Amino acid sequence: MTDQNSSPSQSQRNPAPDRSLASDRNLALELVRVTEAAAISASRLMGRGDNKAVDAAAVDAMRSMLNTVPMDGIVVIGEGEKDDAPMLYNGEKIGDGSPPRCDIAVDPVDGTTLTALGRSNALAVIALADRDSMYQPGPCVYMNKIAVGPNAKGAIDLNLSPTENLHRVAEAASKEVQDLTVVILDRGRHADIIAEVRQVGARVRLIPDGDIAGAISTAWPDSGADILLGIGGTPEGVITAAALKCMGGDIQGRLWPRDADERQRAIVAGIDIDRKLTLDDLVSSDNCVFAATGVTDGDLLQGVRFSAHGPTSQSLVMRSKSGTVRLINTNHRRDKLDQILE
Repeated sequence: MTDQNSSPSQSQRNPAPDRSLASDRNLALELVRVTEAAAISASRLMGRGDNKAVDAAAVDAMRSMLNTVPMDGIVVIGEGEKDDAPMLYNGEKIGDGSPPRCDIAVDPVDGTTLTALGRSNALAVIALADRDSMYQPGPCVYMNKIAVGPNAKGAIDLNLSPTENLHRVAEAASKEVQDLTVVILDRGRHADIIAEVRQVGARVRLIPDGDIAGAISTAWPDSGADILLGIGGTPEGVITAAALKCMGGDIQGRLWPRDADERQRAIVAGIDIDRKLTLDDLVSSDNCVFAATGVTDGDLLQGVRFSAHGPTSQSLVMRSKSGTVRLINTNHRRDKLDQILE
């Protein structure tokens, strides 16, 4: 028999908190700590010409910091086949094992070569989404992409030509085509796209690397970019999808196998390489968190700078559930930071 006058149990008085990804606001700030650590470690090697050392420093710092984050994470997009890294590989378990359960996509430095050469627009980035919601591209490390900001959401179609897409984006954004700025990776494979964009009269912004920053810039009000076109990294495409979902933008992609062997391996794995992947195909969950910290100065973020007191960093953190996009400037005390990164 139950005593109706008895007091409620401890669990009844203090129910376990909801630790879903959607409800955990603190997790977003935890991720900023992760990208800050990676960015600071990588930036110390800026301009020294060693992109492998840049990547290794960022991976070590990011992996070490991720161990402290309260989550049950699995790396879905990591330092996989393209980078052959021993940490942050696809399938690796990350966090302390407590809820929330989530997929993780990382790029410790989007722009290792940029950092090694002391060039702009390198970022340390990470994205989280509910478990089993991030697209897994198998062996394909490149994809054809088109990305836009909120003004042109729903106007793009990867099956159409660049000319047709530019006219649709211009109409959606209430602009003339010649006033659009098109971001394209400066690669020989993009010669035809560049020529077509120039022919239609739009402005071209060629970037040497860093297509995550390039795609996000289409949704950043002060960047001046309207659309990203061309072939870039598949991991970067999934990470970008998480960011654009937070910012209200849009992206589509199609896998681009590098050779017949990669194509065959994708087919054997059951992947439809001809499928047009939408924003929701790349990240199906509406519960996403994205964080990025500038490694070098760029269109989106200021890079890490060092003073006698310690480094300063600038970061973005976004949550799709709340629609918030926060810009965070941080001063790091040198003595405290060295203890954390040891």
